Amino acid sequence: MKIAGLMKMTLLDYPGQVACTVFTSGCNFRCPFCHNASLVLPERSNGEEYSEEDFFAFLTKRANILDGVCISGGEPLLHKDITTFIRRIKAMGFKVKLDTNGSDPDALRVLLDEGIVDFVAMDIKNSPEEYAGTCGLMNAPVEDVGESIRLLLSGRVPFEFRTTVVDELHDEKRMRKLAQWISGAPRYFLQAYTDTDDVIEKGYHTCSEQKMNDILRAVAEFVPAVEIRGASIGK
Repeated sequence: MKIAGLMKMTLLDYPGQVACTVFTSGCNFRCPFCHNASLVLPERSNGEEYSEEDFFAFLTKRANILDGVCISGGEPLLHKDITTFIRRIKAMGFKVKLDTNGSDPDALRVLLDEGIVDFVAMDIKNSPEEYAGTCGLMNAPVEDVGESIRLLLSGRVPFEFRTTVVDELHDEKRMRKLAQWISGAPRYFLQAYTDTDDVIEKGYHTCSEQKMNDILRAVAEFVPAVEIRGASIGK
């Protein structure tokens, strides 16, 4: 497993748990508003890298402090050794939270079948019709994303859906269609886009507070358990 970053402690990334977050490199999406360009684009890598042995040595030292491990990216399910990596974490007694874009339902299904993931956070980029432009791919894997949505909605593991809302890419109509796609979700979070130095493409903007609230109301028709996460909203 190629580990490109490590947050040694977080109280935010894994709901209700004291955790660390490990970042894998590489992603099959090219969302222009992504704030982890150094993990997604090889030419923008910051060169940070940890060996698996260094990571597991760190976990051994934190065994009495941490409850869980968040695995983020990039896209963790691109890595063929992800199952072995997670098994090893679970064998040490830690809970595992996986962040994913849902583009590989087969890999997700393997983890669910083994019961080695305790929580999944899946990013839903936009309505199916707008997926290509939002994730930066000509042939967006919409059917695969839909299959991952169905897998999680089957209730095999606690999960949340989340969407980074970008002023130029999202509106009430698109978000209403997205909400119909994930209808029945027990948790759905809207996250306002914020610009950073590590964004893939500059020029995108945060939605106004009014627009975020309008989107929230539109989504709530189909997903009542929707919330706005974070406070970085424009005026």
